Amino acid sequence: MTSVQAAPARPGFTPGERVLEGNNLEVAYGEVQVVFGVSLHVDKGELVGLVGGNGSGKSTILRVLSGMLKARAGTATYRGQNLNGTPPHKITDLGVAHVPMGRQLFGQMTVEENLLMGAYLPRTRANRAANLQKVYDFFPRLTEKRTFAAAALSGGEQQMVAIGRALMSEPEVLLMDEPSLGLAPLVVSEVMRVIGSLRELGLTVLLVEQNVRQVLKVTDRTYVLELGTLVKEGPSAELMGDPDIIKAYLGV
Repeated sequence: MTSVQAAPARPGFTPGERVLEGNNLEVAYGEVQVVFGVSLHVDKGELVGLVGGNGSGKSTILRVLSGMLKARAGTATYRGQNLNGTPPHKITDLGVAHVPMGRQLFGQMTVEENLLMGAYLPRTRANRAANLQKVYDFFPRLTEKRTFAAAALSGGEQQMVAIGRALMSEPEVLLMDEPSLGLAPLVVSEVMRVIGSLRELGLTVLLVEQNVRQVLKVTDRTYVLELGTLVKEGPSAELMGDPDIIKAYLGV
């Protein structure tokens, strides 16, 4: 695995304030191993990408970090707390929210009903109204569509609902799985702009994507996976000019 020089710290950002970490993760589906000794971390306030081709293990790692899948070996930690064996709802309660691939909304329920599904934790119920308003402030378009069935929304609007639903759980960290999946190119650019602005809410983001070019535009650092193994990592701006990345993913 190759690495490039660390990016300079942003104003107000404390380097090394570790929030989420995976150490030497080994993951298998039955007898088929799909992740091999992957280590990665996300520091407070960072927007970090995890990219690679289809079947490279990106979504699998996200599922391990959110408790949806158990690693064969290695550890996942949140602020130093071992997450191995912790149920997904308890990891959400700690402050790690998962925005799933394909959005997975309740299509016949309204936008607002879908958003409120994210406020099921006891600690968030008392703040439902205030958090709902924060989501509408962040996504003004959803205010207009609050009574619409989720199935009637565009793909980009549905992705906003999926993000908003996660925000209702008052997370510190968002794990985002393929948010551009199935979206038109112009909509992808808008969704990525929204993701880039999430740190305005004080969030830390780990973004899993196949759209490498878009990820490198919005993230601070990026990890590159191939066949379940980390092959590169470093500041996204530098990876954008890496000859191997250009040849494999950027098509220029």
